[in-house]
Amino acid sequence: MNKSPASDSKEWDLVIRPKIGWLDLHLADLWRYRDLTAMFVWRDFVAQYKQTILGPLWHILQPLLTTLIFTVVFGKMAKLPTDDVPPLLFYLAGVTCWSYFADSIIRTSATFIGNAALFGKVYFPRLSVPLSHVISSMIKFAIQLALFLAFLIFYWMQGAPVQPTAAIVLTPLLLVLMAGLSLGAGIVVSALTTRYRDLQQVVAFGVQLMMYATPVVYPLSMIGGGSFRWLILANPMTPIIETFRYAFLGSGTFDGMYLCYSAGFTLAVLFIGVVLFNHVERTFMDTV
Repeated sequence: MNKSPASDSKEWDLVIRPKIGWLDLHLADLWRYRDLTAMFVWRDFVAQYKQTILGPLWHILQPLLTTLIFTVVFGKMAKLPTDDVPPLLFYLAGVTCWSYFADSIIRTSATFIGNAALFGKVYFPRLSVPLSHVISSMIKFAIQLALFLAFLIFYWMQGAPVQPTAAIVLTPLLLVLMAGLSLGAGIVVSALTTRYRDLQQVVAFGVQLMMYATPVVYPLSMIGGGSFRWLILANPMTPIIETFRYAFLGSGTFDGMYLCYSAGFTLAVLFIGVVLFNHVERTFMDTV
């Protein structure tokens, strides 16, 4: 007896179908392959510092050394204001947020190029790879956040003018916004690098430049009015970092409308990134 394709498909636990339209995203596969994503997360964390002397201690040394350099260069030499907050805490707060965003976007932007051999051998939802990069970077963020909190408690016990606010409950939201923004921007770049390899060289340099358009080494309060202030506020990372400082240090510019703008921008970039990523996924092996 001849069986129809529909009856054949009922005999299988999983049926793999080609993606036809731009919005044919198959996002449910991410949940179905969640164990694989967890394995990628563990692989990323272990492989990042494999055969290194200090291992995960680099998660502490990197932000600490960066903060000390910022304190000397921007605090002592350039004498930039820090909203009456101890410079070490001010810069460490900015570095903690920015390093997570920068690390996530740089790693996700190399998804197609760095995993071409794996993608060409077996089926699994390709989006699980950049998603695993963003999740594994959260481990690094958690370690650096613990370091920041240790210094915060130390300065608070010394009588420094720092006072955490009720906005501290927004910390998970800020983390989700940074993760979504870096994931969306990273996979957009990853999709484009399948045709334009030059973007790989631009990403790391562009992220470094973008840091200076974000209040990481200076407070938003020192930026006057006019178009330059609006340019800084147009950066979706600006409200996130300012809210983080306001939540933990009691200083910074906290505005719900600015934070809603960052959330809307993140959703838009993430949607565009997922759609473009899934579209390029079908043919990228012909161009990589």
